[in-house]
Amino acid sequence: MTQGIVVGVDGTREAEAAAEWAAEEAVLRGTGVHLVHAREPWPEFVTPVAGRESEEPWAEELLARTAERLRERHSGLSVTTRLLDSGPVPGLVAAGEAGDLLVLGSRALGSVAGYLVGSVGLTVAGAVDRPLVLVRASDGAAGDGAVTVGVDALRPADAVTEFAFEEAARRRTGVNAVYAQQLPLYAGLGPAMVPDIRPAVAPEFERSLDDLLEPWRAKYPDVTARARVVIGSAGLELVQAAGDAGLVVVGRRTRRSTLGAHIGSVAHAVLHHSRAPVALVPHD
Repeated sequence: MTQGIVVGVDGTREAEAAAEWAAEEAVLRGTGVHLVHAREPWPEFVTPVAGRESEEPWAEELLARTAERLRERHSGLSVTTRLLDSGPVPGLVAAGEAGDLLVLGSRALGSVAGYLVGSVGLTVAGAVDRPLVLVRASDGAAGDGAVTVGVDALRPADAVTEFAFEEAARRRTGVNAVYAQQLPLYAGLGPAMVPDIRPAVAPEFERSLDDLLEPWRAKYPDVTARARVVIGSAGLELVQAAGDAGLVVVGRRTRRSTLGAHIGSVAHAVLHHSRAPVALVPHD
């Protein structure tokens, strides 16, 4: 039995936004929220025992205060808490894999705090085998519209597409499926150099995308799914296409190797630049 939706809290505005998003998601799913705070281990030879003992009450109070706020705002919501001593990355990964969904707060590129910045959140995102949602503190800019999902019409990932349709069905909204095709450099030089092939290839990609979406439209008949093909950098195009989205869904190919990047360039760009919450869904 899983622990429902697991949320990492650290006292930042982003973490508070993540906890609230998780509570609303738990209500939609009919499950509970499990709040965790993962602290860095304090080496005996570096930090006095008194320092560790002073941190623990603060963390426990943070968890209790956050849990109480969620219970007040969402009557009947089950909220549990746990203080993790194994460190942020291993603690959050282990806690996330014990739940259905892991939710963390994130900050924009260039910030200096929060789980996402400084590699903690990115490392967790590249290691956890459960879907992960990164939530930014609201500044009034994020939309509350359809679910935008990045798809690859040539190498589809069913787990990513299904996650998007399930979320849209829960929210009673639609899905905007975006396929970004980056053509060879010479393709955009125009007739002065070579013929511009973009108008010719777009309809072919659109047919492939429609074929990909057809079984999901049949499975979720109440979800309106729109297909859109864009030509250009997938990361930039997906961020622009998701300007008014309520949730952005991107895939992450599961890699067992400890070497190399575990998050692709598209997911990396969306995680850093999307104003809407971003769901990162692992797939084979």
